[in-house]
Amino acid sequence: MKKLALHWQIIIGLILGLFYGILATKLGWGNFTDNWIAPFGTIFINLLKLIAVPLVLSSLVTGVASLSDLNKLSRIGGRTIGIYIFTTAIAVTIGLISVNTLKPGDKIPTEMKENLQKIYNEAASKKSDNVQEVKDRGPLQPIIDMVPGNFFFAASNNRNMLQIVFIAIFIGVGLIQIPKKKGKPIKDFFESLSDVVIKLVDLIMIMAPLGVFALIAQTINKIAGDNPAQILELLNALAYYMFAVIIGLVAHAAITYNGLIKVFTKMPLKKFYKGIAPAQLLAFSTSSSGATLPVTMERCEEELGVSEEVSSFVLPLGATINMDGTALYQAVAAVFIAQTMNMSLGLNQQLTIIMTTVLASIGTAAVPGAGIIMLVIILESINVPSAGIALILGVDRILDMIRTTINVTGDASVAVVIANSEDQLKL
Repeated sequence: MKKLALHWQIIIGLILGLFYGILATKLGWGNFTDNWIAPFGTIFINLLKLIAVPLVLSSLVTGVASLSDLNKLSRIGGRTIGIYIFTTAIAVTIGLISVNTLKPGDKIPTEMKENLQKIYNEAASKKSDNVQEVKDRGPLQPIIDMVPGNFFFAASNNRNMLQIVFIAIFIGVGLIQIPKKKGKPIKDFFESLSDVVIKLVDLIMIMAPLGVFALIAQTINKIAGDNPAQILELLNALAYYMFAVIIGLVAHAAITYNGLIKVFTKMPLKKFYKGIAPAQLLAFSTSSSGATLPVTMERCEEELGVSEEVSSFVLPLGATINMDGTALYQAVAAVFIAQTMNMSLGLNQQLTIIMTTVLASIGTAAVPGAGIIMLVIILESINVPSAGIALILGVDRILDMIRTTINVTGDASVAVVIANSEDQLKL
């Protein structure tokens, strides 16, 4: 009997988790879900996070060390960062077009605005408390944060992934500079470590359907609690806002990513999406590009034909700095909040949103809760009260799942384009 494909297993787990979550909400199984279902989702994410640092370190060191010279490294690096910034700018622009066309903020009743602000005001104030720390950062602080003072401290926290990328590139550059005979033992070690970690990914993915089931069930449990009417009321009130975000994300994927693949490669779109589907579904259920990274790398190498040399550089960097979905969401959210407060934003203010959001997507990777924190800073930069984030926190988790899926899709599409440009794409 033929084994069911991984992406179908994950989809089944997702659907079952959705049905269970709704049933648990209606029957008041909140505590049971917290105690007996949610832990499997936590274990699954922890396993993926466990191998993220060794995977990035080993594969990136191996990839950089395999390059013949520093010119090739700078060429690939320059192209990768350039495309990431370009796609982020397009994402923000599409988000602004979507929210200005649909005007979701004009469609929320005054009473519902007041209720949402009351419910989520405390959470909003907690998010705002971290903003001053970010605002006090100097213009070169992102570069300072990228260079660690201690290897073991950097490796102790997945939030320091950009530091791990720096360390790996640094070690790889050192290996290029010494005779191959002397560097061979270190390179062989990292190659073996990379092979082991990839095999561990296969083992972890056996648990993927159960992990996704638990994560989706817990998401519904957190949003609705023991009152199913609450989630329906919330979704109904913010339906237009969610639609503006989702239509923008879908348009970005259809226009930008499909365009990159069609124009710069010969890969059929069907092959691309079929190959990356398990990573997309995992990103949707975990809301974490970092946790999804091991699967993204495996799928790009084994299913899409991206060379290890390219995937080991482009994908870890993308998971750290390429946040197209988050950037688009921030743009829509900022204008939506302004609309609900009957504040019109001129061209200069919308250009400010584009500039601030693009820079934020690169410079705040190490900041906990960076998405909401940067949204507050964006709101303040255009003179919109930051307390307005209380309006959107209720559905943030749902939209986070979707925008993370877009982030991962963007990473994979750029990896395919870069691999093709380097003649390292096997079709």
